[in-house]
Amino acid sequence: MIRRTFLAATSALAFEPTQKKSNSLIELRYYKLRNTLDGMPKRLNEFLAQKQLPALKKAGLSKVGFFGNVIGNSSPLVLQVTEFENIAQLESAWAAVPNQIADYVRIESSLLRSFDGFPALEMPAAEAGRAPRTFELRTYESNHFDSLGKKIGMFNNGEISVFRKTGLNPVFFGETIFGTNMPNLTYMLWYDNLAAREANWKKFVTHPEWDKLKALPGLSDGEVVSNISNSILSPTAYSPIR
Repeated sequence: MIRRTFLAATSALAFEPTQKKSNSLIELRYYKLRNTLDGMPKRLNEFLAQKQLPALKKAGLSKVGFFGNVIGNSSPLVLQVTEFENIAQLESAWAAVPNQIADYVRIESSLLRSFDGFPALEMPAAEAGRAPRTFELRTYESNHFDSLGKKIGMFNNGEISVFRKTGLNPVFFGETIFGTNMPNLTYMLWYDNLAAREANWKKFVTHPEWDKLKALPGLSDGEVVSNISNSILSPTAYSPIR
């Protein structure tokens, strides 16, 4: 089953530029749910916390996160973010996860290749007793792969640096190589809270380095991004990324 599930992903990789050794793969797996009298969301979260997460950790995967949707479409849901070194590790890890009763309506999954300028997922520092952080997932669609490449180049060559300087704390950046609404890229940020999100985005949009970068010929939003979507997420109680 695992091999069939990811055959298309392997094929997609064959048609993309060769993955560099340092670039990780990131899976975004959405568990679509319904609020039911028998507690579908509760049962799924119990399975993820008690069986799936321990199995992934046993398989050597430490960069894993589970999130609920605070603002966005398709609530209720659980988003699982998992970093893999390569397709072989992805298949091996999922083969180790125990079978699950269908405590969800559907699963949707996409696979990302990390950016050269941000090759590995960064876990926020663990701090005992602190309130859960606020996370944001943002997807930028482009008209074609050439314009997507230009937008990725902006991130690699300055935009990520401005994010860090203005308190937009990155978790990952990735180009979608298997998923919906391609071509696109997706990235995740974290904030102390929603108020910090608003304040830090204001710092970013007025930062002189960002003004200079977006003014370069061919790099305006209208030329490299055709649509932007985002969601605000909250980590589950058992999420290692929190």
